[in-house]
Amino acid sequence: MAEVLLFHHALGLTKGIYSFADELRVGGHTVHVPDLFEGRVFTTIEDGMAYIKETGFEEIMERGARVASELPSEIIYAGFSLGVLAAQKLAQTREGTRGALFFYSCVPTSMFGSPWPADLPVQIHGMDADPYFVDEGDLEAARELVASANHAELYLYPGNQHYFADSSLSSYDADATALLLQRVLEFLQQ
Repeated sequence: MAEVLLFHHALGLTKGIYSFADELRVGGHTVHVPDLFEGRVFTTIEDGMAYIKETGFEEIMERGARVASELPSEIIYAGFSLGVLAAQKLAQTREGTRGALFFYSCVPTSMFGSPWPADLPVQIHGMDADPYFVDEGDLEAARELVASANHAELYLYPGNQHYFADSSLSSYDADATALLLQRVLEFLQQ
């Protein structure tokens, strides 16, 4: 079974993130879910981003790197939205990485100073009309990453919600999440 380090989104470590991790655990996987916000949870993306700005983006990323340094390098990195940044950086630059799962976000691989490792498996999931994913360049970055990798999949779901797989939020889409979880569990089995 796989070992996964799962990073939360800009609202913090919500009940929906815990529930998602539990779904992966039911599949027999070990899932680590660090709290990069030190107990803070927000109700809007704007409030979460204000906290990140106040704390420092680099500090948030460093918190993720510290957690990763305490775990085996042979791990799968996963992230929701903001959490994708830490997951993508670690997956792209840390030796021994087994795979990556990106939800609602993707950034150009050039952001981390190296190309995506061609043989590193990755899945990217987002909604086809999510303004954050589509209009802010994430979809384009995802397509570029997929084109450069040997084992990469981009899955688009119908809808315009950003945090669609967080069951504790009003943006939750049960049907899209069920399909996402099926695909993620198949990925982890491999």
